[in-house]
Amino acid sequence: MKTQRHAAILRVVRERRIESQDELREALADGGFVVTQATLSRDIRELGLAKLADPQGGAYYTHPHRGTVRPELAQVLPTLMVSVDGVGPFLVLKTASGSAGTVTEALDQAGWSEIIGTIAGDDTVLVITRSQRHREEIASRIQELVK
Repeated sequence: MKTQRHAAILRVVRERRIESQDELREALADGGFVVTQATLSRDIRELGLAKLADPQGGAYYTHPHRGTVRPELAQVLPTLMVSVDGVGPFLVLKTASGSAGTVTEALDQAGWSEIIGTIAGDDTVLVITRSQRHREEIASRIQELVK
């Protein structure tokens, strides 16, 4: 049942703009999946859905890991970033809960040569840079995009 529900969630967010958990829950109920808010929150986290800001206003759920969206750093950082810190060549980005994967994908897509690799948790991204100087440059770029 969980697998079918997850597939239904992905289908719904791919086919239409979903702006809230209530809206998603209603869409799932229309498809025969009655879920609690707690279950839906857990499903959203497990699927790696992210809520992206729309430049024309509002926000919507998306699943960038399945190719539905290729998030741009300038689009995701202002809404998902919480803090930036680091030491040596390591940069630690704190994000909104469940958003580290989206930030990591956008960062990887940016193709910044100073970055060797990234690792995402639930709300934390570890960015490994080539040097402390590169870490400082990347941190500055990210902070500029967050503004």
